[in-house]
Amino acid sequence: MPPSRTRRAPLSYRPAPGSIPEQPGVYRFSDENGRVIYVGKAKSLRQRLNSYFADPRGLHERTRQMVTTATKVEWTVVQTEVESLQLEYSWIKEYDPRFNVKYRDDKSYPWLAVTLSEEFPRVTVGRGAKRKGNRYFGPYSHAWAIRETVDQLLHVFPMRSCRSGVFRNHQLLGRPCLLGYIDKCSAPCVGKVSPEEHREIVDDFCQFMGGQATPMIRSIERKMRAASDEMDFERAARLRDDAQAMQRALERNAVVFADGTDADVIALAEDPLEVAVQIFHVRGGRIRGERGWVADRFDEGGTPELVEQFLLQLYAEADDEPDPRDAVPREILVPQLPTSLDSLTELLSERRGSHVGIRVPQRGDKRTLMETVAKNASEALIRHKTTRASDLSTRNRALEEIQEALELPGAPLRIECFDISNLQGTEVVASMVVFEDGMPRKSEYRRFVIRGVEGQNDVASMHEVITRRFRRMIDDRRAATTATDGADGEGPLLIDPDTGAPRRFAYVPQLVVVDGGPPQVAAAAQAMDELGVDDVALCGLAKRLEEVWLPDSEVPVILPRTSEGLYLLQRVRDEAHRFAITHHRGRRSKSMVESVLDQVPGLGEVRRRTLLNHFGSLRKLRAATVEEIAAVPGFGTKTALAVKIALDAKPAGDAIDMATGEVLAER
Repeated sequence: MPPSRTRRAPLSYRPAPGSIPEQPGVYRFSDENGRVIYVGKAKSLRQRLNSYFADPRGLHERTRQMVTTATKVEWTVVQTEVESLQLEYSWIKEYDPRFNVKYRDDKSYPWLAVTLSEEFPRVTVGRGAKRKGNRYFGPYSHAWAIRETVDQLLHVFPMRSCRSGVFRNHQLLGRPCLLGYIDKCSAPCVGKVSPEEHREIVDDFCQFMGGQATPMIRSIERKMRAASDEMDFERAARLRDDAQAMQRALERNAVVFADGTDADVIALAEDPLEVAVQIFHVRGGRIRGERGWVADRFDEGGTPELVEQFLLQLYAEADDEPDPRDAVPREILVPQLPTSLDSLTELLSERRGSHVGIRVPQRGDKRTLMETVAKNASEALIRHKTTRASDLSTRNRALEEIQEALELPGAPLRIECFDISNLQGTEVVASMVVFEDGMPRKSEYRRFVIRGVEGQNDVASMHEVITRRFRRMIDDRRAATTATDGADGEGPLLIDPDTGAPRRFAYVPQLVVVDGGPPQVAAAAQAMDELGVDDVALCGLAKRLEEVWLPDSEVPVILPRTSEGLYLLQRVRDEAHRFAITHHRGRRSKSMVESVLDQVPGLGEVRRRTLLNHFGSLRKLRAATVEEIAAVPGFGTKTALAVKIALDAKPAGDAIDMATGEVLAER
């Protein structure tokens, strides 16, 4: 939800004198909607909280903004400082308070992953969240660099690198892929190596990537000399090539710590409004990866407080990693020691399973590397401020142009857009996307399956989806109000008291955009009128001339083609269309399989799903032979023949999206 514009005197909700305990604990400030906006911890709750209710003119600007936005403060007393650290992080993770510093990647860094949970583990380069059962190396700055490194190492460690579908296909074919023929894969798919032998190759690869490269190279060089002495020059040449490939891979990461230390080196660059963080991951004395963040700072905390918050957010989930020792290193080098050094050391040591040292480097290689990391952080902050100045001004200008063009009372900080997608009246779906402050908020996106409309009727479908969305808003707000009235009667509570999750549909958008012209806008307006929703602006964006239509208006609003406001509305509309098309294609693919195969005797829903999962798409299933279908678990020759006859009896054809003219081939 966009930040509340209500400003209240902090004294209006200040706790009664003497009611705040002097023990250590964690506190949270909430706004008028019940949403937590700030979480903090204190050794003395009374001393810390009283500081927020002093003369506002003496507070940091962001702190003053926080206390005047809040309408309530609550706290929880704890026994130890370690408990307060854990509770503080849990609340920050649960409530995502907007006035806390949140270190988030401005991009997704690539990881090198080894899928140890599979029978034949594979190596892959990817991005995004980590998954259990995998071992990760990195993150790295550039995906192309790590892919080149893996390509070199596959000559030495010929482990599997193909996807599951490719692996199964070559199992069925009985011959390896190209990598198997050029000795970059040991071809476990066709039984050239056993699972145990392949696992040994994988373990050697992980050992090399984990920093044990030098002993392995020396071992290979000894074997090479022994083979040469035995006049086995062909084997000696292969070992020489392996050693050179490993050496080239090592040269990408120069030695920075001669003692082979595992450490994370962290540096900050600050100004009164923002903080940039840079971290170098050093494993086995070599830099194995680096990452960077830039975050807004909303409180008056200094560098020690910022370091503490960053370490909490970076390492607090280490117990979810396959091996916490990979996530939490033995040594953490920081520019200044965190405020709760002993408690944080105890917490991270518990996560790792052995002692973790947090220290400030004073001299030598570690001090030199810290200066390099600090220089990277300063440059990152300069680049970010240069870019963000343009981005922020552009987004603000776009929102102001929309406000002026539609004559809104304020800038539309929360925009919701709805789109309908169907194929000749079948599998009708709708999408809802949300933009806050001009940026997409994907966690708030929603999909709808239209159930009350038969055939192709976009107008009626729009009426249904708008009705369902705002009826849910009314129900959620009614439930929130009832829950709060039963507690203290302070108004609607937008946080579910049972789960702690926000009641997402309870937030009111400032502007609703529908994909379409006057008919779609009229249908949406009728739905909102029927529900008594009269405080939300509505418009439609027609594709043909990019006209903006308002309810009960005979002429559209025309925004200039160079308008930032029009560009933002187009982005919102196109995102809603993309989201709806993605949902529709998924449902259409499933329904096509069911319609083609529903006449096959004895083929139920489970086995239809098994077929699609095995081949990946209906197109690939059509191309499969009877023998390939019969090889699927649970199928025999008779059933496979019946499936093949059904597929041949109903040939594939191109499908057309009637709304866009887009050709939707079978996938």
